[in-house]
Amino acid sequence: MKKIGVLFGMENTFPPALVEKINGMKVDGVHAEFVKLGGVKMADPSGYKVIIDRISQDIPFYRAYLKNAALTGTIVVNNPFWWTADDKFFNYALATKLGVAIPPTVILPHNKHPEGTTDRSMRNLIYPLNWDDVFEYVGFPAFLKPYAGGGWKHVYKVDSREEFFRNYNQTGDLCMTLQHGVEFEEYYRCYVVGQEKVHIMKYDPKAPHHERYVKGNPPPSSVKLQERIVKDSLTLCQALGYDLNTVEFAVEDGVPYAIDFMNPAPDAEITSVGQSNFEWVVDAVAEMAVNKALSGENPAEELRWAAFLTGPMEVPSAKPAVKKRARA
Repeated sequence: MKKIGVLFGMENTFPPALVEKINGMKVDGVHAEFVKLGGVKMADPSGYKVIIDRISQDIPFYRAYLKNAALTGTIVVNNPFWWTADDKFFNYALATKLGVAIPPTVILPHNKHPEGTTDRSMRNLIYPLNWDDVFEYVGFPAFLKPYAGGGWKHVYKVDSREEFFRNYNQTGDLCMTLQHGVEFEEYYRCYVVGQEKVHIMKYDPKAPHHERYVKGNPPPSSVKLQERIVKDSLTLCQALGYDLNTVEFAVEDGVPYAIDFMNPAPDAEITSVGQSNFEWVVDAVAEMAVNKALSGENPAEELRWAAFLTGPMEVPSAKPAVKKRARA
C-alpha cells in the first residue's frame, strides 16, 4: 500500500477534503490519511510514499521530521530543504535573472541588533547607510516587509522618507526589504500545482480578508496578459522546485509584476478562497499526490536551479523534464 499523508495545523476544510478526494478516487494500492507521529528516530522511514506539508513553516519539529522522511524515501510537497533555504529576497533576485518582472527591491540591515549581537558584530556594515541611494532606486510608494515573512505580517505601505523611518523604527531585529509599490490596475493570485497546472484568481489585496477573492473570478484583461501570467508562474515554480505554491501578480501598464511567490503552504480554506477555487485546488492536489505516489520519483535527487540560468528557457505546458536546482 502506497500511503499519502497530510500534515496540517489549524486548517479545517482543505485537509479533510483532500483526504476524502484521494480516497474517493479509489486508485488501487493508494490510501490517504492524516499523519500521526511522536518521537522520530533518526533515519527511520516514515511509512509514507507522499506527504503533503501544510504546517512545518510554523513547527520546527515537523520540519525536522519531514527532512528525515525525505532522506528515507518520502516525496514531500513541498521539498523541506528548499523551503528552509529560500527567502523572498533571494527569490526576487532569482526571478529577475529568469526574466520575470519584479519591482525594484532592496534588502536592509536590521533596525536593531539581532539578539546576542552588538555594534561590533556589524563592523562590515556601512554607517550611516546611504538612504538617498536606496530611496532613489526603489522610489515611492513602497512596501516595507520581512525578507522571509508571510501572511501580510509586519508589512507597511510607505509614501515618503518620513513614513519609511517611522515604520522601519518599529521593525526591531527583523530583516526587512523595501520594494517599490506597483500602482496596479489588476491583481491576480495563482495556484500552481505540480509545476504544470495554473489556476488564475482575480484578487483584491485591499479588501477584507474574506472578500479578497473576487466573486465570479473575471479573467485577465487580455489573452496576452493571461499567457504571460501562466508562463511566469510556471517559470518561477519550476525554478524553485515547488509543487504547490501561490504566485501573486500586480499588473501595471499591462506588465504583471510578481509580488509574492514563496507560499509553499498557500491558503486553501473554503471560507477564504471560495467554493470554485477550493474545488479546483483540492482536485489538482489530489491528482498530483496520487501521481507522485505511483511514480518512481526519487526525493533524494539533487535539484538544481542553476540549470535555469544558463540560457533562454522554453517553459513547456506539460510536466517539465528539468526539475533540478542547485543548493543555494
